Amino acid sequence: MSSGIYAIYSALQSRTQALDTAANNLANVGAHGFRAQRDYFRSLMDVADTQGQPEVSQVGRAVNNYNLLGGNRLDTAQGQIETTGNPLDLALQGNGYFGIKTAQGTRYTRDGGFQRSENGTLVTQHGDAVLNQSGAPITLPSGQVHIAENGMVSVSGPEGSAIVGQIGVFDFGPGQLTNQGTNLFAAADGATPQTGTAVVRQGALEGSNEDAIHGTMELILTQRQTEMMQKALSIFNSFDKTAGEDLGRI
Repeated sequence: MSSGIYAIYSALQSRTQALDTAANNLANVGAHGFRAQRDYFRSLMDVADTQGQPEVSQVGRAVNNYNLLGGNRLDTAQGQIETTGNPLDLALQGNGYFGIKTAQGTRYTRDGGFQRSENGTLVTQHGDAVLNQSGAPITLPSGQVHIAENGMVSVSGPEGSAIVGQIGVFDFGPGQLTNQGTNLFAAADGATPQTGTAVVRQGALEGSNEDAIHGTMELILTQRQTEMMQKALSIFNSFDKTAGEDLGRI
């Protein structure tokens, strides 16, 4: 098989995977706290070098040095903050994530659409407890809730105002979070959360950091690239077929 077919097949496979990423990003433009995934590519020869493969000649490197999809990375760009007026809606402006306690363990999110449970615990829309900086749930007594920019929570009632806790804001280094769904993340093994520097905005939610126009254009571009790779692969296959037929006549 020619190196051209290898290159085209690799490109087609990469574009097919990138198509899934682009479609998922576009599907979540309306999800609060959504973080888009961005594809990145690696040179085949760079991959071979890091895996200790035998030295390749300059000609071999030039012929076979095409790109592979290396994977995708989390886009941590800030999403647009939308005012809601709901005192239990929180948005993070800057670096960091809310910590929540799920049935699978501690998870992290930028979706701050919270509510008070029947027993007074601050929870997500799915009923998972929101954690303070120490990793414990936050209980809200009856009264008017005030949340400062540093996450400090106070509740005002007939007898005055009292501080009841502080919203935990956690941050991680690049590559230390793995996607667990639309807007949920898990810490990688061995990753230790640091205190996030984000400002907490009460009465607001952060939108997706994927723009609908950008997402649509990215999807269309990837689809067209995929179609081009399919046509190119078909052309190479026809070349091989013709060569095989001609060889049989010799």
